[in-house]
Amino acid sequence: MAELIVIPTPIGNLEDISQRSIEALKTVDVLLCEDTRITGRLLKLLGITAKRLMPYHKFNEHKQLDQFIAIIESTHSVGLVSDAGMPAISDPGYLLVRACIDHDIRVNVLPGSTAFVPAIVLSGLPNNNFYFEGFLPVKKGRQTRLNYLAGLRELLVFYESPHKLLKTLNDFSEYFGSDLRMSVSREISKMYEETYRGSVGECISYFGSKDKIKGEFVLVLDNRK
Repeated sequence: MAELIVIPTPIGNLEDISQRSIEALKTVDVLLCEDTRITGRLLKLLGITAKRLMPYHKFNEHKQLDQFIAIIESTHSVGLVSDAGMPAISDPGYLLVRACIDHDIRVNVLPGSTAFVPAIVLSGLPNNNFYFEGFLPVKKGRQTRLNYLAGLRELLVFYESPHKLLKTLNDFSEYFGSDLRMSVSREISKMYEETYRGSVGECISYFGSKDKIKGEFVLVLDNRK
């Protein structure tokens, strides 16, 4: 029976990978990868013999969706990985999972690494419920989205890249207010992991004082006014 296995990979420390993920990487016939070079390096570090790697990313997932489904239907087992973390969480994967379900193809999602869960705990903010936004729109729809989120009385969780961090923090100050409590975590599970906690204004000052901002960021904002 054809099967798609969604395989989470480490977001930092190689030892975070589960034994089930390792076994899946060893046994799938085809591995769909966000970047075949990154996945190839991961397989080498894990001592797994390279197999058929195929690119599956945001630039081809729409155009080649039917082709991917045909590959899964004609293959015993196909794996899906992103560069780091859980596929389909702010990464490509949703369209393929939905299409598999529509074609009655078994989907097996393995539990594993994702950055926002440890960042929420590290924030020290009440986390019995939260709203995960992921990446904000870069341009089109950004203001509309921020206006909507400003009306939610929730713990809000975002992903952000280093070169957009200060822009997003300044947008938070404008749309939510500079005095709201938040945390900024970067490089979760990596050597230079860091979490800074304070008001929006304090976070702007802290990161604005740095010569160069590095890492991948999780922003946790307490909008429960």
